[in-house]
Amino acid sequence: MDYKRLIIRGISYSQTQTGAYALLLEDEETSVKLPVVIGNFEAQSISLGLEKDIHPPRPLTHDLFAKFITSANFTIISVIIYQIIDGVFFSNINFKNNLNDEELILDARTSDAVAMAVRFEVPIYTTPQVLSEAGILLELDQPESADADFSPLASEGDLASFTVEELQKLIDDAVKEEDFDAALEFQQEIKRRNKKID
Repeated sequence: MDYKRLIIRGISYSQTQTGAYALLLEDEETSVKLPVVIGNFEAQSISLGLEKDIHPPRPLTHDLFAKFITSANFTIISVIIYQIIDGVFFSNINFKNNLNDEELILDARTSDAVAMAVRFEVPIYTTPQVLSEAGILLELDQPESADADFSPLASEGDLASFTVEELQKLIDDAVKEEDFDAALEFQQEIKRRNKKID
């Protein structure tokens, strides 16, 4: 499988889901963004894992699990986001036994897998299919549209009335506003139209 390596671009408060956050991953080759909605605890744990200088007074669940992995003579070698079904990402954490080099693969929530990946400083990968289904490509050099009334709020209206160029502008605006759910909805409308053309 030709996996695509992802880098963490940031975590922001979700504009559409109360108490949720958006983890923004990016394909390092194409700059396609992959937004993943995660919970508050997982967002905090990933942030703390990225900030190596901050240590909570008591270990978080992911810190405890990391300590257990090390104590059991295992290490994490990678995380793979291998599938998306109905907006839910599925991931594996790939382990290696340091004593006999045997590999172990465990299914995990993507937020937990990323929280572990940052602690072990290992690569995060996904498949081209996941990027195709859920990825968002920003056209940052796109000229300003003549109609300045577009906004992410337009997602509440009928998307069929927008041109592909207008939908792309909506995607760009939604990502700037960190409304990744709306951006994904606009992206899916474009892909739906492209499938009809094929």
